Amino acid sequence: MNKPLTLIPSDTALENGEDNIVYAAKNGDRNAFKVLYDAHINRVYALCYRLCADKSQAEDAAQEVFIQVWRKLDNYDGKSKFSTWLHSVTANVTISYLRKQRGWWHKMFSLESAELRHEIASEPDMDAFEKHIYQLPERARWVFVLHAIEGYRHEQIGEMLGIAVGTSKAQFHRARHLIEEWMSNE
Repeated sequence: MNKPLTLIPSDTALENGEDNIVYAAKNGDRNAFKVLYDAHINRVYALCYRLCADKSQAEDAAQEVFIQVWRKLDNYDGKSKFSTWLHSVTANVTISYLRKQRGWWHKMFSLESAELRHEIASEPDMDAFEKHIYQLPERARWVFVLHAIEGYRHEQIGEMLGIAVGTSKAQFHRARHLIEEWMSNE
């Protein structure tokens, strides 16, 4: 049976209402965890889908993310926003999931400069852009998504994927070149 929602005493320094929910979930409150799930499932699924490029795998990965979040919620220390921590967990769990599914050498993605992000964001045909992202080789797609779309630095990507920073940069540039080539041929 679920425990009632437990709130942090009001004299704590936590300001965000979500902090109360996280605190309750950390103390085993399944109703509080459901509130967190409902609040974040769409963003988690969107990142999983960008990394997997497959609806079924993205659904499985998103489910695995929340299983891991439930198990590892005690690791959340509150130094960053919960959504920031969850985003990092999502990227790491999804990449681990993909490694188990298809072999880890297929998954990456990203964009380097703010100018390029702006150019792509203002591109009239975002559907074509997204289609090309999903056509990239997995490793290049992972790096491209993590760097260009999610904003991770190459150092962070290298650590997540177990590759050198230079490899991350090379995969990003490869992805960027392929997308530019495909877009120019349309």
